[in-house]
Amino acid sequence: MVGSDGYPAAFPGNETVQGLYSLVMEDRSPRFRIGQLASRTGIAPERLRKWESRYALLEPQRSDGGFRLYSPDDEQRVRLMQRHLSRGYAAAEAAELAREGVVAPSPARLVDALPRGVVARANDLFRKALTDYDEGAAQRALDDLFRAFKVEAVLRDAILPVLREVGEAWAGGAVVPGQEHFASTIIEARLLSLTKGWGTGSGPRALLACPAGERHTLGLVAFGIALSRRGWRIAYLGQDTPGESLRHAAQTLSPALVVLAAVDPRWYTLASGELSSLTRLHRVALAGAGATADVAADIGAEWLDEDPVTAALELRSQERNRPA
Repeated sequence: MVGSDGYPAAFPGNETVQGLYSLVMEDRSPRFRIGQLASRTGIAPERLRKWESRYALLEPQRSDGGFRLYSPDDEQRVRLMQRHLSRGYAAAEAAELAREGVVAPSPARLVDALPRGVVARANDLFRKALTDYDEGAAQRALDDLFRAFKVEAVLRDAILPVLREVGEAWAGGAVVPGQEHFASTIIEARLLSLTKGWGTGSGPRALLACPAGERHTLGLVAFGIALSRRGWRIAYLGQDTPGESLRHAAQTLSPALVVLAAVDPRWYTLASGELSSLTRLHRVALAGAGATADVAADIGAEWLDEDPVTAALELRSQERNRPA
C-alpha cells in the first residue's frame, strides 16, 4: 500500500523512510572551490583552468561572494577526462567524451578514418532523409556517427562529402532547392553545436570569414571546428563579410592567421585589392572551391587546397614551426 506522499504506508515509521530517501539523493549543487576540486581529483588548479577555458569541461557558478564554485558533476567530468587521457585519447577527444558522460567509448573512437561501409550507410541514410524531408532520420544518422567516431573523421569522411554530393545533385537538377536547403540547415545546426567555447583558451587565434558576396559557410565552420580541437582560438565572422569589417577585426584581434573561404572565385577577384592590403599586415590563407594557386598568388595569400580537417592539421604543424 502506498501513502498519498508516494512512500510505502505499511512501513513503520514512514518519516524515517522519507529521511533515508533524502539522504541517498546526493546534493549536486556547486560547492567546491578550485583548490578543493584539485585536491579531490589530483589535478593541479592550473590544468583544471586550462581544461575549463580550452575545452569547456567545467561549468562553474559564482557564489554570492564572487567565487567560482564547482559541482560533483564537474568532478565527474574531470575524472572521466583523466580516464580517457590514460587510455590514449587526445585532450580534445577526451574532453568531448567526458562532456558526453561516456565511460567506455567504442574502440572506433581511436580510428582516424571512417570505414568505407560506414560512409556508404551514412550517405544512404542521408539520401533517404533528404528525399523524405525526415529530420529525425537525418539527426539519428548524425548521432550514430558522432557517438562512434572522432569528430574530425566524421567531418572529413561523411559530412563534407554529403554536402558536396547534395550540392552537385542540386546543380544537376537531381534534387530541388528545398531539399538542398533542408539538408544544409540540418548539418549547419549540428556543426554550430560543436563550436561552443571555440573562441576561448590560450592558443593562437584564427580569424575566419567568407568574403563579401559569399554565403556558403559550412566548409569554413568545419575547418574552424577541426582547428579549435587542436588548441586554436576561433573568431568567426561568417558569410558575406565586407572588406572593411574584415580589416577592422584583424586590426583589433591581431590573429596568427586569417582564413577566407569561398565557393565562387569571383568573390576573391572582386575583393582582391582589399585582400592584398590585408596580406601585407597579416598571414592570410584562401580556401574553398573558389580558391586556386593563381588566385592566392595574385592576392599574396597562402592557398589551402586540402579538405578542412587535413588543412587544419597542416596549419597546426606550420604554426608550431614558424619562427618566434
